[in-house]
Amino acid sequence: MMNNSTIDNQLNEKMVLIFKALSDPVRIEIIKYLKSIETEVICGEIGQAVGISKPSGTYHFRLLQQAELINVRKSAREKYVWLNKSTFDKYVTGFFDNL
Repeated sequence: MMNNSTIDNQLNEKMVLIFKALSDPVRIEIIKYLKSIETEVICGEIGQAVGISKPSGTYHFRLLQQAELINVRKSAREKYVWLNKSTFDKYVTGFFDNL
């Protein structure tokens, strides 16, 4: 059985991941781009849209995925990503609407 302290620690760890992911201007641009298209898109397209290299994109997408701010689906050689709006709604209410 989990006690309140364990639950609080898990919530705190989750919040740290989310705020770390939101603390970079490039990741904010990725989120804004995904919000503007409102559908899943290939990672490379996002990289071109926000002007980042493939290695840089891989790094930023990994942090966003770890924070559960995006969902990722692999299909053959491509990775598709889209926003996980439920994480925004649950942990950073109002943030998404202000982008």
